[in-house]
Amino acid sequence: MCNIVTERFVQCIQHLKDEDGVKSIRQFALALDYHPQNLNEIIKGNRDVTIELIRSATDIYLINPTYIFTGDGEMFLTEHAAQSMEEKPLEKILYVPISAQAGYAEQFIDDVFLSDLLYFSLPDYKFQHGTYRCFDIAGDSMEPSLYSGDKVVCSFVDSNNAYSSLRNNLVYVVVANGGIVVKRILNHIKTNQTIELISDNSYYPSQFIHVNDIKEIWHVEVKISPYLPSPKNLRNGFHEEMDAMKQVMESQAVAIKSLNTTIEKLLRSSRSLV
Repeated sequence: MCNIVTERFVQCIQHLKDEDGVKSIRQFALALDYHPQNLNEIIKGNRDVTIELIRSATDIYLINPTYIFTGDGEMFLTEHAAQSMEEKPLEKILYVPISAQAGYAEQFIDDVFLSDLLYFSLPDYKFQHGTYRCFDIAGDSMEPSLYSGDKVVCSFVDSNNAYSSLRNNLVYVVVANGGIVVKRILNHIKTNQTIELISDNSYYPSQFIHVNDIKEIWHVEVKISPYLPSPKNLRNGFHEEMDAMKQVMESQAVAIKSLNTTIEKLLRSSRSLV
């Protein structure tokens, strides 16, 4: 059975529908960038509403969060409150830097922890609705798609419906018990309740993670990279040096093999003279 917060949230949706604030439940869900089937499960009482969904509904439909959580006040914000919200700059994207990622994996539902992080907005209309996070990239496991120092802006994926939401070969940020990883995925949830985490850098082997160990999943939508004045960055130069070293080693291997052949011939010749 769903909690009282979910019940009040459903009451607000029904009120919107009765007053022609929305034409349908589907329209409400799409406006919040939320899967209509998942919203139907909430309305049926099969799952509870999430904090992020309440936040989105507050932003777009002015549902009163005080009413949702306590039952006090009106279902919807007053006209004055609505005007105040319209005047407030949009800050939709929560930035999770490297320094905060370990803490985020443990406190991702702690409003106090999240309030200490920075928010920012992007001009694209798609980022004005829905729930987004920005994560720093560290390490070289996703090269050449993502480099250390890049940032990725990601949209929220409902992990309760991950089987139908996760698409093979796309890149996701996975928040799990062991920390935060950025990987390309293969969805094996239907067969064995796992997803496969694949690095674009072939040096790193694939890993598997059980759905029960997953806390959040974010789909990578946009990459933000530092500007490089030269078309060849330092890592490209490193790769070129490695290729040159490989060629030298290969030529040395050929020379050593030729020398071994010559030595064997001399030894056979020497034995025949004895």
